[in-house]
Amino acid sequence: MALKQIDYGTKEYRQSLQLRYDILRKPLGLEFDPKELESEKDDIHIAAYDDDIILGCCFLKHVNNSTARLRQIAVANNQRGKGIGESLMNFAENIARDRGYKTIVMDARKDTWHFFEKLGYKPDGNEFTKITIPHVVMKKKLV
Repeated sequence: MALKQIDYGTKEYRQSLQLRYDILRKPLGLEFDPKELESEKDDIHIAAYDDDIILGCCFLKHVNNSTARLRQIAVANNQRGKGIGESLMNFAENIARDRGYKTIVMDARKDTWHFFEKLGYKPDGNEFTKITIPHVVMKKKLV
């Protein structure tokens, strides 16, 4: 498995977009908003590959000089339980540290909270509903 940063608008980006759609949007009957996608131009896009096959992806969005927001982590259904999500998270955290960020925040879906807690993320606030699914803000201080 290879982890790498990918550029917006490239073939790899389009593969990550398709994976995000298949895993996160399609099951809810949702599409991507073109304005939302346009706002991803300056984000840090990350993907895991086996040769040319995308296994998982996520991206980091700048919040402020000390905080990055992790968005839309997705791992292909047939690849879950193989450590890909944890590897993506470690890679994203290292990139965030290298860029000077001190904290990563995210809106985590309720069914993923335990995964993120195992990686050192802590709930921050009360449960809320976003795109019809229970979420909670989770944070991790990068050291």
